[in-house]
Amino acid sequence: MKRTLFMLLFALAGPAAGADQMIEIPAGDFLFGSDAHDTGTDSQDLGLNKPLYLDEHPRRKIHLDAFLIDRFEVTNADYRAFVIAENYWLPDPWQGNGFLLTRPVIEVAEVATLRQLAAETFRLNRDTHMLDKDTLLDAIEAKRSQLEDLPVSGVSWEDARRYCAWAGKRLPTEREWEKAARGAEGREFPWGDDWSLERVNAGRGEESGVMPVGSLPAGRSPYGVDDMAGNVMEWVSDWYQPYPGNDQPSKDYGERFKVTRGGGWGGVGHYVMSHFYRSAYRFYLVPESRFEDLGFRCASDKK
Repeated sequence: MKRTLFMLLFALAGPAAGADQMIEIPAGDFLFGSDAHDTGTDSQDLGLNKPLYLDEHPRRKIHLDAFLIDRFEVTNADYRAFVIAENYWLPDPWQGNGFLLTRPVIEVAEVATLRQLAAETFRLNRDTHMLDKDTLLDAIEAKRSQLEDLPVSGVSWEDARRYCAWAGKRLPTEREWEKAARGAEGREFPWGDDWSLERVNAGRGEESGVMPVGSLPAGRSPYGVDDMAGNVMEWVSDWYQPYPGNDQPSKDYGERFKVTRGGGWGGVGHYVMSHFYRSAYRFYLVPESRFEDLGFRCASDKK
């Protein structure tokens, strides 16, 4: 759906929240990849479509020039500015979660309609039958505004690439993403080597499952980058290819799948395992994929 139908509501919305907050990752060497092995039969037992760890081989020290990366995942508010400027397609989640329904748009509605929106779209946890129109509007807008700082989701690789280009940035490479997440010393997770469910949004958020960006500061990376494990999986620029020096064959290598990093909130069953939130872990999807726990952040060269 294009913005044409929603110009009024977008024009009356506030500015993007975190689009300009970038962190410099200094030049230097860092440990990239992994030499871990599955010592049992975990990948077979879990029904995974690839062996554990092997596409992360070999672990090695590499050098990167300094670059910048977004501190936060791109938010709904950030992405809205792009949709307005480029007359771009709306993410599917916006068409069902009420993000489009700003107060100036819905204040013309009858009270009965507002009560239905409050109950079915915004899922207000209160009895709305006794509320007058102004109180209903206040409650709906308060709930809608909570969506501003959630990471945008339901975007394809091309959607993400276009947003970053519009913002004067680009998608990070796998190497850049991994260094920003795990630091020069090669941490297992952004916060350290020990798994901690308290530091990651892995399936416990409210609303659509995501949390506002930056909600878990204890999970920040060594450079101060937020949410690099959990919340939403993040597109990076690379095709899913073997690393140099990796001779492990895979039918999925090539220019068919794009890599995502970090893991999302929406894991169920074995996908809530800590393995999938490791900073070296590589997930991959067809570029056209759009999921409710799939988003992105941008990077740029240091000028």
